[in-house]
Amino acid sequence: MSQSFKIRKGYDIKLVGAAAQTDLDAVSAQTYAVSPLDFPGITPKLAVKAGAQVKAGDTLFFDKDRPEVKICAPVSGEIAEVKRGAKRKILAVIILADSKIKYASHGKLDLDKADRASVAELFSNSGIGALITSRPYGVVASMSEEPRDIFVNAVQSGPLAGNLAYQLDGKDSEITAALKALDKLTSGKVYVSQGGDEKGVPSLNDSSVVNVTFTGKHPKGMVGTQIAQISPINKGDIVWTVNAVDLPVIGRAVLKGEYAPEYKVAVTGSMVKNTGYATMIQGVSLSSFNASNMKAGNARIIAGDVLSGTQIEADGYLSFGKSQITAIPEGNQTEFFGWVLPGFGKFSTNRAFWGWLFPNRKYDLDTNMHGEERAFVVTGEYDKFIPMDIFPQHLLRAVMIGDIEKMEQLGIYEIVPEDFALAEVACTSKLPLQQIVRDGLNDLRKEMM
Repeated sequence: MSQSFKIRKGYDIKLVGAAAQTDLDAVSAQTYAVSPLDFPGITPKLAVKAGAQVKAGDTLFFDKDRPEVKICAPVSGEIAEVKRGAKRKILAVIILADSKIKYASHGKLDLDKADRASVAELFSNSGIGALITSRPYGVVASMSEEPRDIFVNAVQSGPLAGNLAYQLDGKDSEITAALKALDKLTSGKVYVSQGGDEKGVPSLNDSSVVNVTFTGKHPKGMVGTQIAQISPINKGDIVWTVNAVDLPVIGRAVLKGEYAPEYKVAVTGSMVKNTGYATMIQGVSLSSFNASNMKAGNARIIAGDVLSGTQIEADGYLSFGKSQITAIPEGNQTEFFGWVLPGFGKFSTNRAFWGWLFPNRKYDLDTNMHGEERAFVVTGEYDKFIPMDIFPQHLLRAVMIGDIEKMEQLGIYEIVPEDFALAEVACTSKLPLQQIVRDGLNDLRKEMM
């Protein structure tokens, strides 16, 4: 019998522009990019040079401090450029793609005979290990460490989140292989979380995993919330997390020995002409896609959702680990007496405006913050949006002053930046809570290394 939890703390932000369950044209491009900035905790060391030929699955760069953590090419082709920033910081590796993808062979796995060492070697060398996040710190997992448990998140509850059953349709054999492989990587349990009020994915109900059901409000779809309910992290614990949308990529590497990070990406938002699902390979150039699919006007294009996604330029690339693109209006205009008017059509997480009388209304929100950063006042408002057994405001204050001992006592090991995404929307102090948490985790990790 599976476990079941209901999340009562939180908030569902309803926006216009949900993805229709229709397939859009597949997106391909001449160039693809892989950026080290998409991998927190990595100090990149290049394994290729401009002009080199690579196959999909060949190593582009690896972590200087953990050489077993490798980031691989999503397509085959020629290394066109290594973009650098200040102090020669590597910003992206640009690949001029072949017309037909060639795959590096990493060998198939016989899961009935494979041991942990052979599975870990495949995950490390093929690039699929980068799809696993290690907690604490929220960094790419190293296959040299063994996690206490592995948590597979198959709940998508963020604003305009895609339909997971639609995205994973037809991938049953890859999903089953991925779950069996993950089970080989831990002596603990593999937990698979699914939404109790959504259409499930039958292949996720494998006998090798523990099924858990979540209902209620967002952030029920955040894996940090799920871990806090199922089996919280204590100091010294290491757990891994995997997004269910990545399972087909992992499964293909297990079954065929090929790294093929192809996704059915949900295209959402009020600034999109036609919402739906477009097949894309990670790192694809979005310049032609955005030019033909975005409405006229000043739009903010986001890889991911509006809470924890990353901004991409109109001629940018699909960020690693993202299976959603959101386009909303850019909030670069001022509003005269905006705080004085009754605000019947305005969004608010509290009762500051009369919009709370219409709980099912969908909003066309822009990026306007409606204010600027101000004093950090302890009000208790974050507690309504973070269903974890921590004191979020006290923890943030400890992070801001760099008090590592206090950070540990207040639960820093349980969180990653995305756990504070919803609270950041509601923050009356207009503070960048996710960046504060990331800086705190980076400082803590340096102290512990």
